[in-house]
Amino acid sequence: MSSMDDLRERILATASALFYHEGAHAVGVDLVVERAGVAKTSLYRHFRTKDELIAAFLQREDAEFWARWDSVAARHPADPQAELDAHMTWIGERLGRPNYRGCPQLNMAAEFPAADHPARVVATAHKAELRRRLAGIAQRLGARDPDALAGQLVLLVNGAFVSAQVLSADEATPALLAAAHALVAAAR
Repeated sequence: MSSMDDLRERILATASALFYHEGAHAVGVDLVVERAGVAKTSLYRHFRTKDELIAAFLQREDAEFWARWDSVAARHPADPQAELDAHMTWIGERLGRPNYRGCPQLNMAAEFPAADHPARVVATAHKAELRRRLAGIAQRLGARDPDALAGQLVLLVNGAFVSAQVLSADEATPALLAAAHALVAAAR
C-alpha cells in the first residue's frame, strides 16, 4: 500500500469511527482532520466533499458486511435453513457488541432523507441487496412466495438493528432465530 493509500485509509478509518459513533451531521471535517492528524488539503485530495467521505464510510461498511455474509453463506452452500440460521446468529451477535449504535446504513439514511444524497444512495443499494440475498435463501427454502418471505425477513433484520438498545446481548440471537423460523414455517 502506498503512502497515499495509507493516508486515505487513515482519514477514512477516523471518519468512519466518528460518523458511526457521533453521526455524520455532528462531525465536521475539522474534527476528522484533527483526529486523523492530517492537513485539511489531504482530506480534500482524497475526498472532494464531506458527502463523498460519508458515502465512502458506508461503502466500507457495506463491503465488510457482505464479506461476513459471504463467509457465512459459504459454510452452508446446500442447506438454506442452516445458512439463514447462521446469518441470524451473527447478526444477533453483532447487536450485542459493546458500543453498537445500530446499522450504519439505516443511521445515515435517517440523517440524509434526500433520495439522491450519496449516503442515501449507498444505504438504499445495501438494503436492496439484503432483500435480494434473502429472496435467494427464501427461494431455496421452498417458500410459496419467496419475495414476500424476503420482505418479512428484511423487516425482521432491520427491526433488530433498530431495536438493539432494548434487547439484552443474549436476547437478540434467540429472538431472531425464533422469528425467522416462524416466518419460514408460515411461508412454506
